[in-house]
Formats: sequence, C-alpha cells, structure tokens
Amino acid sequence: MNPPYSMIIQWSEADDCYVVLLPDFVGLVSQPCTDGTTYEEAAKHGQQAIESLIDWFQHEGRSLPQPKLFPDQSFQVA
Repeated sequence: MNPPYSMIIQWSEADDCYVVLLPDFVGLVSQPCTDGTTYEEAAKHGQQAIESLIDWFQHEGRSLPQPKLFPDQSFQVA
C-alpha cells in the first residue's frame, strides 16, 4: 500500500526519540501519532499508523481526509 498521506518526522528532546506527526489527520487523531528510536524506525511506524488509520476509517465507513498539498500552512500542530 502506498497511501498519498504525508508524515512529519522530527527529533524530540523531551521524548528522546523521533516523533511522527500526520498532518492530514490533525484534529482526527492525537499528535504525534507514533515515534521511533531512529529516523528509519519512526518512518516505518508512521507508515504503519497511516495504513492502520486508513483501514479503521474504511471499517467505520468514514470518509478519509483529503491529502494536504504543501506548502499549505492551513494545519496547526499544537
């Protein structure tokens, strides 16, 4: 599966790991959504989170969010 959703991976000093934000799902799920001790692990976990969210939305009969196009700055991560 290669879903069209983006992820933001950034180092968190507070958590001492890489955290993954899913801008297309802001307001729909808690952010950050997952993390990893390495960048690669965080990316893998982010991909798994996106795939799980897609499965869950479809199972619940919910519409998937429209993928955001960057440099769209309409989302706010708090």
